[in-house]
Amino acid sequence: MSNAHPVLIVPGFGNSGPDHWQSRWQAAEPRFRRVEQQSWEAPHYTDWRHALEAAVAAAPSPPILVAHSLGCLLVSRWAEESRLPVQGALLVAPPDPQGPAFPAEARGFSPLARSALPFPSLVVASRDDPYGHLIFAAQCAALWGSRFVDAGYCGHINADSGLGDWPWGRELLRSLEA
Repeated sequence: MSNAHPVLIVPGFGNSGPDHWQSRWQAAEPRFRRVEQQSWEAPHYTDWRHALEAAVAAAPSPPILVAHSLGCLLVSRWAEESRLPVQGALLVAPPDPQGPAFPAEARGFSPLARSALPFPSLVVASRDDPYGHLIFAAQCAALWGSRFVDAGYCGHINADSGLGDWPWGRELLRSLEA
């Protein structure tokens, strides 16, 4: 695995708890590192962007970004502003910032990025995600130049979805590493 790219875990609002697939992946592989934020409960876009920029800059080689929820909005906007190289991004369950369930504390993550990402990416979405409709996620994929993946019915694709280690997600990640 010495040739494997570093992986940066980019959680969303509230961070990813120990039962979340992001945390399980990080615990299982030393090359996975979490982008730590100053405040998980009161996210400020500029602070989160700086943390992501620092983490990508510190990576030993261009990393793969594994973002969930608000982390997807962070990665897409950051990519419009940064020139740091990234190998690819797995963007899971992007939330709709105009949706009724979007946290008021995260309103600073609008507007939605509208540029194609300068690296390969996958947008994965669920048909019953309370934070963003499947159509919204497909629109994000089109805007960002990402391949779109319909995950079926699995809620917000988080710990509450009962995915455990989410082996199918690992397969999607491997497709970005190839």
